Amino acid sequence: MGKTFELVAPCHFGLEAVLKREIYDLGYEISKVEDGRVTFIGDEEAIARANIYLRTTERVLLQVARFHATTYDELFEGIKKISWEDYIPKDGKFWVTKATSIKSKLFSPTDIQSIVKKAMVEHLKTIYHVDWFEESGNSYPVRINLMKDEVLVSLDTTGDSLHKRGYRLKTSKAPITETLAAALIMLTPWRDERILVDPFCGSGTFLIEAAMMAAHIAPGCHREFLSQSWDNLISKQTWKDTFEEALDEIDTDIETNLQGYDIDGDVIKVARENAERAGVGSLIHFQRRPVSELHHPKKYGFLISNPPYGERIAEKEELPELYKELGQGIKGLDDWSAYIITAYEDAAKHMGMKPTKTRKIYNGMMKTDFLQFIGPKPPRREGK
Repeated sequence: MGKTFELVAPCHFGLEAVLKREIYDLGYEISKVEDGRVTFIGDEEAIARANIYLRTTERVLLQVARFHATTYDELFEGIKKISWEDYIPKDGKFWVTKATSIKSKLFSPTDIQSIVKKAMVEHLKTIYHVDWFEESGNSYPVRINLMKDEVLVSLDTTGDSLHKRGYRLKTSKAPITETLAAALIMLTPWRDERILVDPFCGSGTFLIEAAMMAAHIAPGCHREFLSQSWDNLISKQTWKDTFEEALDEIDTDIETNLQGYDIDGDVIKVARENAERAGVGSLIHFQRRPVSELHHPKKYGFLISNPPYGERIAEKEELPELYKELGQGIKGLDDWSAYIITAYEDAAKHMGMKPTKTRKIYNGMMKTDFLQFIGPKPPRREGK
């Protein structure tokens, strides 16, 4: 192992445990778990592997420093002390792409951004002996997060958020992000040999993410990352080897039972196109079908879905009937388990079902419930 870094992976609030398990499975040591982020230790290869393989984080940040600051002077001095030359070359383009502040004395994002940039320039001036930085080279965007006056300074290794896998050019109304869909599937005991149905499949995200897991398709294996140009920190060979490793693992020659239904035929067309782009078109069966016709002959399947929750007034009036039909469909599925993410507070009431468990999950700023109706386990097969 070469030089090691602390890497920070942000995630949806309430899903830290899922991301933590993913990082362990990649073989890295976790140093800290906080609300909405997991910090782990890894070398340059870990930066490449985390970006390509992690399904449930939005990005991979390289932690540069953590320190306490309650005044702008302390912020300036703390940033100025950092050995920025270890990260940013003389011609590097650097700026503060985002500053967030929660429960901290310093709260103005624009002030934080300008002070951090000034302090970085002051430090690098003394190292590179220049008064002016052309910033004509590669990009090194900085992120600043303040939480209870603790400043986390990091570089964004990812660029476009990791939920942008590249397969979803068009989406249906109120889509769920790819990272959230993957995390919710991982919260269930679904495995690739089991049936999975989404009766409100929209643009197909749940089923495509499940198919990618089943076929061992790393979510980032067909896209680019900002830090691919950081030759001073990660070699081109490391990236090349990691992409090759990910592509070698893909196996679409498998049997799956993944089914997506939607009442809108145009949406089904979009879902099929998205699945083709993701390389899993042959693994999912999409069909135009209303939720009132939800049925399946086999037992012990899984239903995971993100039904409408009435973003428009007209839709709100249709919700009680829609959820009633969904509940009736689930009751008719013998020994199945169902998992529903919704912002509609009366969902369980109109379904006529009591969830085994409800988890609060933030989808962006929107508070949603992940309703879990857990069915029995299938009997163990002989010889298993």
